[in-house]
Amino acid sequence: MLTRCLCGCCWALRPRYKRLVDNIFPEDPEDGLVKANMEKLTFFALSAPEKLDRIAAYLLERLTRDLNRHRYGYVCIAMEALEQLLLACHCQSINLLVESFLSTLRLLLEADKPHLHILATNSFVKFANIEEDTPSYHRSYDFFVSRFSEMCHSEHDDPGTQNKIRVSGIRGLQGVVRKTVDNELQVNIWEPRHMEQIVPALLVNLEQHTPNDSGSPAEQTEVCFRELLGRAAYGHINNAIRPVLMHLDSHSLWEGRGFAVRCFQIIMYSIQSQHSHLVIQQLLGHLDANSRSPASVRAGIVEVLSEAAVIEATGSVGPTVLEVFNTLLRQLRQSVDYQLTGYYDNAGKHKTTSSKEETLQDAVIRTIGSFANTLPVYQRSEVMLFIMGKIPVPGIYPALGSPNAGFEGSRMIQVMLLKSLLQVSERYESSNLLTALPSSFLEPLLSFTLMEDPEIRLLVLSILTSLIDRRHNAARLSGATASAAFDVSSLELKEDRSSRQDILFVRKHAQRLYRHVFLACKEESSSHSHYQQLFILLAVLSVELANEEVMVDLIRLVLALQELASSNQEPLTPLNRCGVHAVCAAALGVMSQLGPPSPVQQHVAQVIERRRKDAPHLLPENIFCDSHRHKTTTETPGSCRGLWRDEDRLAKRKSVGDVVSLQMEMDPQSPETPQKPQTEQITFETLKNAIEDRGFVEEEERRKRLEVVERFQTAPFEEIAAHCGSRASLLQSKLDQVFDLIIRPPPSPSGQSPPRSTPLYEMKFPDLCVY
Repeated sequence: MLTRCLCGCCWALRPRYKRLVDNIFPEDPEDGLVKANMEKLTFFALSAPEKLDRIAAYLLERLTRDLNRHRYGYVCIAMEALEQLLLACHCQSINLLVESFLSTLRLLLEADKPHLHILATNSFVKFANIEEDTPSYHRSYDFFVSRFSEMCHSEHDDPGTQNKIRVSGIRGLQGVVRKTVDNELQVNIWEPRHMEQIVPALLVNLEQHTPNDSGSPAEQTEVCFRELLGRAAYGHINNAIRPVLMHLDSHSLWEGRGFAVRCFQIIMYSIQSQHSHLVIQQLLGHLDANSRSPASVRAGIVEVLSEAAVIEATGSVGPTVLEVFNTLLRQLRQSVDYQLTGYYDNAGKHKTTSSKEETLQDAVIRTIGSFANTLPVYQRSEVMLFIMGKIPVPGIYPALGSPNAGFEGSRMIQVMLLKSLLQVSERYESSNLLTALPSSFLEPLLSFTLMEDPEIRLLVLSILTSLIDRRHNAARLSGATASAAFDVSSLELKEDRSSRQDILFVRKHAQRLYRHVFLACKEESSSHSHYQQLFILLAVLSVELANEEVMVDLIRLVLALQELASSNQEPLTPLNRCGVHAVCAAALGVMSQLGPPSPVQQHVAQVIERRRKDAPHLLPENIFCDSHRHKTTTETPGSCRGLWRDEDRLAKRKSVGDVVSLQMEMDPQSPETPQKPQTEQITFETLKNAIEDRGFVEEEERRKRLEVVERFQTAPFEEIAAHCGSRASLLQSKLDQVFDLIIRPPPSPSGQSPPRSTPLYEMKFPDLCVY
């Protein structure tokens, strides 16, 4: 008993490892660690590794005593000694030191001195960089995750100290990730309870990023965040992304677009490319979860989706490609409902505006295009068919959207889905037109060229042009529509011979396409943009399908259009007639220059030059260009409206109805003759009303047209045939009445009716009769 007391009191009788440890501490802590004695301690530790745990425990004892006495100089020396021992020990012996080392760090992190926190973090980072071969089954880093995350949120009064503490916390989290991510026997850092602490701590500092701010917490955070995501395996992505979404929600960071987009740019560039579709799926699910959120929030999520899709182009969207577009299209339909009702919830408590919903709709349409551009060609074809199947058609999808949407809601959805289709088609590249425009896609698309809405028709023409224009000549042509006499060779058009598939497309679908182009030119609501787009479509067709058969058909189409515009029997507006003439001039100008020089080219040039002098309102420069569009609406001598009014008056004077009525007016009845029932005067209105009875208002006419479309789409063939037969009989009877009125002679002055003359159309002429 006496010997033990003497050993405790006499320094020389103390264990050697304690004497070696005591020797590394100088009398004045400012002198720092005694290096010579530290080398002796290190050599002893390497020679007797079984003493490492005792050495570490004694160092911890001394550090705790100095810490309680506020002797921070000796605390720093003790930490330096522990670090050197960790670095010097072999990997097999490091576990003997680690437990005491981590306990020492806990003591420093629990103190209320910022410099001790920084000291402990630096030591932990050095420890994290040491590779260990021997696994450890009992270590726990939960305390360090919580403490380092708390340091990242530091609100110290001194800005400089606050930055230092935050940077230390970020570096500490980075060390925890490095130490644990590759060791499955230690704590699973990817568990939600850890990610929900680490990720928000990083995002808080990432949000304070400023350019050219080297060494700031934001810069260190980005490095740590990228490393964390780069180490994430397939099963860890969702746990890492979910806290990001929660943080953006709770801090209202979707609005404003800047930080949310930058955050996900870091994510998409950091994770492995084969895992990027998991991030897309997380964003899509979050978009659905926020379907009742304000439009600005939904628009922010959609913008992030769009940016993520562009970055993800090198990866894959994943197996649920159509589900991506289905979600986006569903957001479009919901946005239409919200825009029409003025509320973004069913309860009618939260208001929204049309401008906000339109911003969201534009973002969704851009995102659809971004996603489509990441897909291979065959999947883009499927996406276009999928979108086409979602477009509401009257009589087929009458209940699309909410019941309150009605006709206007369906029209808005039609426009937005066609805009989405245009986004996909603009970058669609296919080797042949049979693949780009299959029957299942072309037929419903062409049916929309006959819609009353001019915006819908313009979108359809743009979609057709973009799909046919495989060599990207449309952009050159649209820039050259200011003149009908431009030189096609200056456009450097890319022209190749038609492939076998293109020839098959022409023989199968060309006539239907030409017919719809012809009908589109007759639409009263067509504007300058429609005729410019019609010209570009015809020019692209002539360039893409450069063969004799196509050129002959296109020239026939143009001549038919010119005849349409010149005829007085078609009820075209002045703008229609001028627009069709301009399309014909510009299209023939292109077609005549595609082949070798010919008389046609010279003739077209002469006609255009003659029009420039006598009828400039029939040239493309006065129809297609914005700077001249006002000319067609004024009644100046050179405008098409004033000119056509004169032509209309001349046509009326030459009508058969006016001749008959004039004849009747010149034969007044004698007062002596008994009064006969007055013969009906044949005027233009009489003929018009005899052929077509317009007794209903415009709304009723539109409703009837919709009923006719629905009947022809849903009724049996026998019913349609019977209906058409009855209509033909009715029309024939009305035509008989018209002809009977036309050929009826004027009343005789004697009051006796002259014998009925043989109608002209019933006369039989000899075979050799010369007219």
